[in-house]
Formats: sequence, C-alpha cells, structure tokens
Amino acid sequence: MSYKNIMVIKAAVCLVFGIILISVPGALLSFLGAALSPGGAFTSREYAAALFGNLMLTWFARNAAESDARRAIILALFVYDAIGFVVSLFAVLSGALNPLGWFIVAVYLFFTLGFGYLLMARPRAVQ
Repeated sequence: MSYKNIMVIKAAVCLVFGIILISVPGALLSFLGAALSPGGAFTSREYAAALFGNLMLTWFARNAAESDARRAIILALFVYDAIGFVVSLFAVLSGALNPLGWFIVAVYLFFTLGFGYLLMARPRAVQ
C-alpha cells in the first residue's frame, strides 16, 4: 500500500469515528456493548478531538515527499495505532466490548501493519 493511500484511508476513518464520538459517544459504545458514564462521555469526546487531529495530520500530509518529517509522521502514527491495537484487543478479550469490538481491533491492526510496512520500506531515491 502506498503512503498516500494509507493516509487518505486513515483520514476517512478518523473523520467517521470522530464525528460519531463527538456527537453520540453513548450510541457507539452501547453498540459495542459498553456502558458510558458522564466521565466516559467526556473522555470519548476528548478522544474524538485526537481523531480530528489525526485527520488533519493525515489529510494535509498525504502528499508529503520523502523526508525526515514524513518518516516522523509515519512513526508517530505507527505508535498511535499499535497502542490502540493493544488497548482494543485487551478490551475485547476482557469482555469490556462485545464481539463487534473485533472490528475496532482489526482497524487498528490494519493501520499498525500499514505504517509498520512504511517504516520498514527503504526510502525511494529523491529525484
């Protein structure tokens, strides 16, 4: 997968989940089998802010040329998604989320593998 493609896909995912989590966090979490307290709603909306930040980063950096900055972006997104994968995996395995939570795990795994691949790929020669 190309750098630009994964950045555009990540931006789209962040847009969808960001809108849902900022507007109706309780509905999404109840769909996933989790109850949401007022503190949890606040935390969900804070997470939505992080998703909107990721959206801006991925969308506006989608055409970035090979550089140290681009590599730093890839590394940051890899770490973000790897942690999200582990946290989501534990949530599903512990029963905090119902089996639909596996979708969240799969999304994080997809991005972790994608950004991990980009980290391991050799940079192309700049012309």
